[in-house]
Amino acid sequence: MGMTMTEKILAHHAGLSRVEPGQLINARIDMALANDITGPLAIEEFRKLGLKKVFDRERIALVPDHFTPAKDIKSAEQVKILREFAREQDLPYYFEIGRMGVEHCLLPEEGLVGPGDLVIGADSHTCTYGALGAFATGVGSTDLAAAMATGECWFKVPSTLLLRYRGQLQPWVGGKDLILYTIGLIGVDGARYMAMEFTGETLGQLSMDGRFTMANMAIEAGAKNGIFPVDQKTLEYISGRLKRSYRVFASDPDARYAQIIDIDASRVEPQVAFPYSPGNARSVREIGEIKIDQVVIGSCTNGRIEDLRIAAQILRGKRVHREVRLIIIPCSQKVYAQALKEGLLEIFLEAGAAVSTPTCGPCLGGHMGILARGERAVATTNRNFVGRMGHPESEVYLAGPAVAAASAIKGRIATPEEVL
Repeated sequence: MGMTMTEKILAHHAGLSRVEPGQLINARIDMALANDITGPLAIEEFRKLGLKKVFDRERIALVPDHFTPAKDIKSAEQVKILREFAREQDLPYYFEIGRMGVEHCLLPEEGLVGPGDLVIGADSHTCTYGALGAFATGVGSTDLAAAMATGECWFKVPSTLLLRYRGQLQPWVGGKDLILYTIGLIGVDGARYMAMEFTGETLGQLSMDGRFTMANMAIEAGAKNGIFPVDQKTLEYISGRLKRSYRVFASDPDARYAQIIDIDASRVEPQVAFPYSPGNARSVREIGEIKIDQVVIGSCTNGRIEDLRIAAQILRGKRVHREVRLIIIPCSQKVYAQALKEGLLEIFLEAGAAVSTPTCGPCLGGHMGILARGERAVATTNRNFVGRMGHPESEVYLAGPAVAAASAIKGRIATPEEVL
């Protein structure tokens, strides 16, 4: 019996010839990540161990992105803990204002994660890096502290759910629409503690940005990780970027899967996930008159350059509705600079949008776009739980950048065709 990609990566890092779903293993890690919420807790636990040095200064990344630029004294103190630890440990991969980005955009962009890697992060959306053919998953701050000290972490090997996509994508349908449709199909616990392996001819139509979006939201189906096969697009992305050697793993033809689901992607229309679950997805064409107060385009899910180009295509020559606040957040300094170079920021500003420095801010209800009671927002973020972006009686509708931009213009949830 063969093994899946996920099983092969875990076996390799555990020094084993094979692993089985449900097996407990101890495996070495290639990169450990923390942010300004989870990092201070990990650092506190690290110090309790009485250790002086991390296991490898080049395999730890600290990215204060959730409440930065610091919104208040408490958040400033959180970032200070990370900054001082990075200086103490002489960590080269500490990213702060001016050279930073939203963590899950930044690490691939900087070449810190690649195919075959085993990556852990004290953030649930660490699964983003599976787009590169890596095993990447979120862990708690205590596990991260132990990993920073030893370079290892324990895992229970997940079973794998194989998702096969076929067919030509419809106009304006991208990675966000495919993953929302998938979560709507299987449910928010449909892949609980499983690896979601994304395959099929359709995925060749997606850029790396679209794949990052899909892998990012694997956790919203309860998955341990999401993972894509490594193809030419993957190799082109890491070429000249990746800072170390890599190894490509592929699932065996006789690999064992817990379930195989075939999806006709040609039938998928632009999606919107209604409150209060990413699994509450439906076609935008099925939606009635839903007025909105705010639109956020950004986050580790949809703040990359392709997302901004799509938004600019919709917004060019248009004006944001007078009753809507449109906030656009490039997910890294490099994306911000590229958007500036391409004239996208000018399009956004002329349309009446506000453009922010990279931050997670509004996605977690931290700052830069908190919702009041009764307000509704369309967001390209990844979660729309009760109170996720502000008041418990506010509502968040998840969508891709095309629907988000169109909705900002119309003042209600809208299709791109309505404004073009």
